[in-house]
Amino acid sequence: MTLLVTGGAGFIGSAVALQALTSGRRVVSLDKLTYAANPDTVRMLATYPEHCLEQTDISDSGAVAAVLARHRPTTILHLAAESHVDRSIDRPDDFITTNILGSFVLLQQSLAYWQSLNAADKAAFRFIHVSTDEVFGSLGPEGRFNEDSAYAPNSPYAASKASSDHLARAWHVTYGLPVIITNCSNNYGPRQFPEKLIPLMILKGLAGDALPVYGDGQNIRDWLFVEDHADALLTIAVQARAGSRYMIGGGTERSTLDLVETLCDLLDEARPGSAPGTHRRLIRFVADRPGHDRRYAADFSTISRDLGWRPRLDLTEGLRRTVAWYLANPEWSAACGRSALERQGKPS
Repeated sequence: MTLLVTGGAGFIGSAVALQALTSGRRVVSLDKLTYAANPDTVRMLATYPEHCLEQTDISDSGAVAAVLARHRPTTILHLAAESHVDRSIDRPDDFITTNILGSFVLLQQSLAYWQSLNAADKAAFRFIHVSTDEVFGSLGPEGRFNEDSAYAPNSPYAASKASSDHLARAWHVTYGLPVIITNCSNNYGPRQFPEKLIPLMILKGLAGDALPVYGDGQNIRDWLFVEDHADALLTIAVQARAGSRYMIGGGTERSTLDLVETLCDLLDEARPGSAPGTHRRLIRFVADRPGHDRRYAADFSTISRDLGWRPRLDLTEGLRRTVAWYLANPEWSAACGRSALERQGKPS
């Protein structure tokens, strides 16, 4: 099996690539290598002889076609995307270009490639479109998103991902491309670019800086450890039928404030001298961002029933491992973290 992972140098994409490589698969990472692609991650993947990096923009039709012809993948895992909500509010044009136009180009070239295959390879081929639960908007106090939830995106990021979901579905229904769509909850874990909430709080806490929390801190998210997500996607790549759809969640809902307080307590344990008093004293409530959805939660019962997958790591242990990784890898943070802290300074 040859996997083509778009966004393979990014946070989730590199986790998928690493897990696939360690299980003996051949992996081609197609990545534009934007600001969020850390050189250490690229070097780590390069140590595997079965890995190949193609520095390519998914919006470049000719380049994508050449990569497909050169590597002849059996599965495409489409993870390349602009994904930070705050940046989508400030600069939505980047999100429209990559998430909508880029997905369209990738679907078009994948269709042409798939149509060129023999019958057996056509039957085995899968295009897995990886999306987010944010496309469904905001939940009330009860219930969880499922595969039949109605779309109601509230940020430019969510709208761009909703658009790409619809394109992927249409290419399956209209042209027969064997597409599978997944929608995941919030990912976290090692090597996440520190514009996102959890690494941002860890690095700011270690520096003794204020920890900004939007609004009243009671927005709720379902947190999924990135290695569990990678396992789900690789399970889908092997077992799922074309045309199927799966919600992938962590089964752990936490408010932003509760999550940040937990991180503060873990930092108190690991680095008691990195802030005056407890790290909780660094928490500062800031003005809420526009269109901030109140609650997300993902019902992963379908993938559990159909494919036998469920998340393995609970949130407490996952956060403990994540904090430990950032403490053990200060050079990684130095490579990309300071620029993110200076540029963003805002929670995701």
